[in-house]
Amino acid sequence: MEKTQHPPTIWQELGNAIRGTEADYTQISLKRAILLLAVPMILELMMESIFAVVDIYFVGKLGPSAVATVGLTETYLFLLYSIAMGLSTAVTAIIARRIGERKKEEVGLSAVQAIFIAILASLPFALAGIFFSKELLALMGADDWAIQHGYGYTQWMLGGNAVVMLLFVMNAIFRGAGDAAVAMRVLWVANGINILLDPLLIFGWGPIPAFGIEGAAIATNLGRGVGVAMQLWVLLKGGKHIRVRIDQLIWDMKTMFTILRTSLGGIGQMLIAMTSWIFLMRILAEVGSEAVAGSTIAMRIMMFCMMPAWGLSNAAATLVGQNLGAERPDRAESAVWKIGRYNMVFMLIISLVFFFFNRALVGVFSMDDRVISIGSEWLRIISYSFFIYGWWMVSVQAFNGAGDTKTPTMINFVFFWLIQIPLAYFLAISLNLSHTGVFWGIFASETAVGIFTLWLFSRGRWKTVKV
Repeated sequence: MEKTQHPPTIWQELGNAIRGTEADYTQISLKRAILLLAVPMILELMMESIFAVVDIYFVGKLGPSAVATVGLTETYLFLLYSIAMGLSTAVTAIIARRIGERKKEEVGLSAVQAIFIAILASLPFALAGIFFSKELLALMGADDWAIQHGYGYTQWMLGGNAVVMLLFVMNAIFRGAGDAAVAMRVLWVANGINILLDPLLIFGWGPIPAFGIEGAAIATNLGRGVGVAMQLWVLLKGGKHIRVRIDQLIWDMKTMFTILRTSLGGIGQMLIAMTSWIFLMRILAEVGSEAVAGSTIAMRIMMFCMMPAWGLSNAAATLVGQNLGAERPDRAESAVWKIGRYNMVFMLIISLVFFFFNRALVGVFSMDDRVISIGSEWLRIISYSFFIYGWWMVSVQAFNGAGDTKTPTMINFVFFWLIQIPLAYFLAISLNLSHTGVFWGIFASETAVGIFTLWLFSRGRWKTVKV
């Protein structure tokens, strides 16, 4: 007598998501595909955000100037992240499309070219950080403490940026292929090492000297270096959906050109968004170190809370890319609307937390009343529009997953450069609203961009993009 096969329980599926499966995401039910992809992506990014919060917690013990040094250095790292994330956007789209098209040979070759591009892109940042760290901090309006004592942090973070670039790009390869569980495990190991080393290297212990703020950067480089080694090993050994062969470790200009062409839009959209943040931080630096520190802490808290939403959004990019490759555009669109609804509910919950507990959250990372007041004000103001921002995240990733990186670039240019920066400056400086003006400028521009991007997605032109 034949046994009836029962569908897996939710707990079994969660286990499958964490371990990784060989499921075909273009064929299984959408709810199951979203679960299998989103769970490891959420856990991956949550670990990244846990590290960011732990890092700023320990650095916060060194005072507002140390926190401000981290914030000002991150303005330059945001330029690096814009390239890494833009390149990753293209890599995820191309890998996902090739998987959907069943072109396994081209998947490994594309992965190798992406790694080569990442290494080359990291070199200018490394040279600038090693030789001009003090000048870069001074350019951003850093105080004397940051320039004299914090420059070592900037040297390490920019000088060792290759590990950050490679970590981004290779995890994008795994996500595009559907091996999201591998990307999750890599970040858990890398950032777990970061968290363990942070207090040891910042404050010292036994024979280990106290490196101060510089120790935070050393811990980051060591932890992420281990993560990159793991990624390379898995790529060569083979994951569930992708494997790079030794004979594919060659330059292939045609494939590299395809990645670069597709990544230009992704890099552009991230560069615009990140440089917008640089200008905002420069405005806040005019207000004082407390404004920069409060904003830096608030941003870390926001990033921590938003990581599950970004994980869901990344799942949308993979599902759109693979289903368009399999010539199933309607299924791709259905996936986006489902994920968007999940994201909206999650972001509404976060909005309530930010509205009611903003001061307590910022108070965990600083004892300075002025810093707490500024950081909590930003969390409260941004809570008014977070559910709209959740839809923006998903719809942007849908465009990117389809390979249409140009549309989000134009959207970012208009809403971040032509609206957000001038509006924040006008409110903060011209109307003398100080940091409050910056926060309301961010609220207005990001609410508008969310509504517009969702409307543009609903028109459906992204379904016809070729990569």
